Amino acid sequence: MVTTTRLLNKNKEKDCISVTFDRKYYQTTTAFIKRSLRPQEWQVSTFHGRIIVPRLGEERLLNEAAALEFIAKNTTIPVPKVLACFEDDGAVYLITELIDARRMDDLTCSDRIIIEEELEGYAHQLHPLRSRNLGGCSGLVIPPYRVWDKTPRDEWKLHPSEVEEYVFCHHDLSQANVLVCHDELKIKAVIDWEYSGFWPEKFERAFYKRVGPSVALEGEADDVDEMLKFMNEKLVR
Repeated sequence: MVTTTRLLNKNKEKDCISVTFDRKYYQTTTAFIKRSLRPQEWQVSTFHGRIIVPRLGEERLLNEAAALEFIAKNTTIPVPKVLACFEDDGAVYLITELIDARRMDDLTCSDRIIIEEELEGYAHQLHPLRSRNLGGCSGLVIPPYRVWDKTPRDEWKLHPSEVEEYVFCHHDLSQANVLVCHDELKIKAVIDWEYSGFWPEKFERAFYKRVGPSVALEGEADDVDEMLKFMNEKLVR
């Protein structure tokens, strides 16, 4: 039988709320769960008819788990508490506490400005976190999503610096990843840290200043080629 996203969503198991081309999502009364897909769940694209092999599906979840614990320990940035992260039968599970909140991009423009000011304060807490090594605190190098479309490479072994010049970056800090309390204009959690890691500070983009994904939109400066050039120059050959 051909596996598609539509078929997997139609036959979701208990507590599964969504299936994408690279992941399953579950929600209980107290927990939110992401898990990578097993090979038998890889889906056939309805566009080109080929199997979609998720890129770094397990690694991104491992990197996010390490980042959440690192941020919770070293900053006051509110993040979901990691309840468990483990591998079972070819899939990686990341289980965090469930955050009951609304997204920043669901707020009015005036309310978003208030949240933006709070978020900038949290973003400044990332800059003092430094390392000689490029990539995540998990030891994995997960390039920002915006870089993926420009390169087929998934494995990046990069030369370290002689000094701690790289700062910790979220790399997907869009309004969709900022959760706000229901009863007050206060950030309840910053989520989706799977692309985070230590990088040159100039590559951390303030995508939260407007609605939309963490990529350059029409009329915005696009730094993807510059970042790819930097990564290739640091590549261990």
